[in-house]
Amino acid sequence: MRIAEAAAAAGTTPKALRFYEQRGLLAPPARTGSGQRVYGPAEIARVRVIRGLPAVGLTVEVLRVRADHLDLLAQDSPPRCDPAAPDDEGSDVVERRLAALDAAIARLTSLRANLARRASN
Repeated sequence: MRIAEAAAAAGTTPKALRFYEQRGLLAPPARTGSGQRVYGPAEIARVRVIRGLPAVGLTVEVLRVRADHLDLLAQDSPPRCDPAAPDDEGSDVVERRLAALDAAIARLTSLRANLARRASN
């Protein structure tokens, strides 16, 4: 399918597909004889994965560094990260993100407690 159809199928825009390609998140697609991009089901699945990951706080830069793992997440049963595995490259990203979220939760919990104390006085 052409770029407009692929973008609609993935729930995004043609501009986003070009951006993902420029950033290395999406391999350059096949092209027609006239140079138009052509996408298949695998590319659509990958774009859906890419679109979902920023919602859990992963940046485009983090995704770019781990772009070779994105197809694994598009599988029907994606493999789980094993933080104990020494060569599991994806687990360090997950662990760092979890630590950042834990720190943010602790900070917000402290702010809330402080505000609640002041409001009750």
